[in-house]
Amino acid sequence: MNRDILLCGVGGQGTVLASKLIAAAAMSSGYTVHSAETIGMAQRGGSVTSHVRIGDRAYSPLIPEGNADVILAFEPAEAVRNLTLLKKNGVVIVNRVPVKPVTESLQDTGYDGSRMIEYLQSKCAGLVVVDAEKICGELGSSRYFNVAILGVAVGRGQIGLSAEAVLREIEAKVPEKYRQMNQKAFYLGKRIGDTYAAQ
Repeated sequence: MNRDILLCGVGGQGTVLASKLIAAAAMSSGYTVHSAETIGMAQRGGSVTSHVRIGDRAYSPLIPEGNADVILAFEPAEAVRNLTLLKKNGVVIVNRVPVKPVTESLQDTGYDGSRMIEYLQSKCAGLVVVDAEKICGELGSSRYFNVAILGVAVGRGQIGLSAEAVLREIEAKVPEKYRQMNQKAFYLGKRIGDTYAAQ
């Protein structure tokens, strides 16, 4: 299997943990993995991009333009920002809920992510829009969305890994006090992904 997966969001959304779970699950499944993070002013809500390349065709950790099989976008504007990396007929799984930048609080630009979603709908035939507020409402915190979107991708069949492989890594890498909620988040996301896969 060869798969190029791009994860993008802003600081504090757990993008890096999600990418590490994918990479570890792929390695434990016997695949060669290259990964890298591009982190801006992450702790201040800056862009965070993680590249995960699975398989023998990758010779560098960064995904070339037009090569990503799937983009997991934790924020609508970040999905648009990274869209040039998506291959033709690639899939974008995006969170509908925006993270408003600091500039939004200084001057009301009206950014609510809706125009970004409309743009993605016009450009991506394989678009999956996920509502983090709806998923995380059941979990009591938005901090679990990173694992939920991973569940969507696994259920949709986009990353080529089994649910069992990913759950093993959640068990191994997530602190015990957060483990049960992350497992629940994964299953909630996977249920959504399963629905899309059945269409």
